[in-house]
Amino acid sequence: MKKIATGNKAVAEAVKQAAPTVVAAYPITPQTEVVEQVAEFVSSGELKSRYIAVESEHSAMAACIGASITGIRTFTATSSHGLLYMHEMTNWAAGARLPIVMANINRSLGPGWNIWAEHTDALQERDTGWLQVYVSTVQEAYDATLMAFRIAEHNDVLLPVMVNLDGFLLSHIMQPLDTVEPGDFIPPIHLPHAITVENPAGYGCLTGPDQQFRFRWDIERSIRDSVKVIEDTEKEFARRFGRKYGFTEDYQCTDAEVVIVAMGTLGKEAEVAVDLLRKEGIKAGSMRLRWLRPFPKLNLKGRQVVVIDRDYSFGRGGILATEIMAQIKEPVFSVIAGIGGQEVTYEDIAGFVRQRRTGEEFWFGVNGNV
Repeated sequence: MKKIATGNKAVAEAVKQAAPTVVAAYPITPQTEVVEQVAEFVSSGELKSRYIAVESEHSAMAACIGASITGIRTFTATSSHGLLYMHEMTNWAAGARLPIVMANINRSLGPGWNIWAEHTDALQERDTGWLQVYVSTVQEAYDATLMAFRIAEHNDVLLPVMVNLDGFLLSHIMQPLDTVEPGDFIPPIHLPHAITVENPAGYGCLTGPDQQFRFRWDIERSIRDSVKVIEDTEKEFARRFGRKYGFTEDYQCTDAEVVIVAMGTLGKEAEVAVDLLRKEGIKAGSMRLRWLRPFPKLNLKGRQVVVIDRDYSFGRGGILATEIMAQIKEPVFSVIAGIGGQEVTYEDIAGFVRQRRTGEEFWFGVNGNV
């Protein structure tokens, strides 16, 4: 069915069709519209779920954990400080191998208090064991959410998945949306370690030094196994519904001498910058990174690389640039831009490429740099 929707409502549409048994949620800007729409679906009977309106984000994740332990499908959504408030429980969800799906609407962290887009909130969760995907359109927000349930619940994965949308730049933007009837694309959930009346058990028991590392390795093994599950899921999605995705979305990269790497809406804006640069005779390409965890192998050999980070790790640098520099030998021009919703246009991105100085870091808008 074709319609016009915001990124937030696209996520809610996908949740309705995935039909989780339990949704636990707490409102926070700019995520609130997601759980409001899900609540409307539950109230109208379009979604047969138990909706738990909790008192905090920490409780939202705890409620999803408690429900997921029994072997049922769960969903929640949050943003920014709400995600940070969940942090204890996001570690718990991954460590307990629970396939919870969460939409995170990327927002800056305070103080100063800022409700606009930034990726630092989700990137502070990158080492918890959650799989993370970053989307750039309303359609992709819907599609990625549907696929997230299938990926998380696959028995070779059984890890939570976070779907990330840029706050306001995507969460509240109206774009075309083509919904589908997923049918058996998302199979019934089967959690092999579920607690039931027939299989009473306990979670969170004390684990000694002779076993804890085994649990941590098992998470890493499953993240490695998730690569094939993600590839197979995206291929099956393309076969059934006609929309193709990958670990990256490459644009004009085949003969590119310089490649722009970014995530989210900046990655989509970079495609317009590439067209502008090509008209100037600069062989540019764009590689929008979709999956941060698992981190893909990037084909950047022999290219100049410009990485745009809407985030920062103080004392170390742009988080995406750091990840890429750990993988490739090519020097990187690291650009910090878009922090706290700072406006970054395709013309700005083209300017980053024109002035690139590999091996350096550039803060857009700082000390007269514009």
